[in-house]
Amino acid sequence: MNTLVLVALTGLMTGAGLIVAIGPQNAYLLRQGVMRRHVVPIVVVCVVSDVVLIVGGVAGLGAVVTAWPPLITVAKIVGGLYVCALGVAALRRALRPSAMAIDAGPTAVSAASVVAATLALTWLNPHVYLDTVLMLGSVANSKGPQGRWFFAVGACLASLLWFSALGWGATRLAPLFSRPRAWQVLDAGIAVVMAVVGIGMFASV
Repeated sequence: MNTLVLVALTGLMTGAGLIVAIGPQNAYLLRQGVMRRHVVPIVVVCVVSDVVLIVGGVAGLGAVVTAWPPLITVAKIVGGLYVCALGVAALRRALRPSAMAIDAGPTAVSAASVVAATLALTWLNPHVYLDTVLMLGSVANSKGPQGRWFFAVGACLASLLWFSALGWGATRLAPLFSRPRAWQVLDAGIAVVMAVVGIGMFASV
């Protein structure tokens, strides 16, 4: 049993190493969290998506993605376009910063539109499949029939802890973003992240 616990911890650390990175999904959650816009639905979508992908990878779906490379190519093109569009929008906001009206934040956009954007950022990102389905799936299956599921539990727990912490931490930053300059810095950073990720997707096609 101690060995399986160590396997779960390995899954936790491996999952955290892949998830805790500056990317479009994390940047979007950060911005919406600062604005206190439907943070819980975003966190739920991020975590559930990761769990589905991790379990799918452990169950062997990684072989399907490997057997049909065009799936990754399509995801790179569509995802690259979407991420770049978000980067342009962030750049425009950075050039015309404004202070946030905290009381109006949660009602500025609908939960459905926020969830749809989160789903797009998650499922149109080819790195998600490479990291969760292929990478984690391969490592998990190297742990044996029983150990692979303990590894998967650890990786899923890493996703839950990270996205929950990021969403909660972002909401605590709301007072700071009552100043236009803070928004300008955040949106400029998001624009850079989106541009780098989007261009990287196109370059790897």
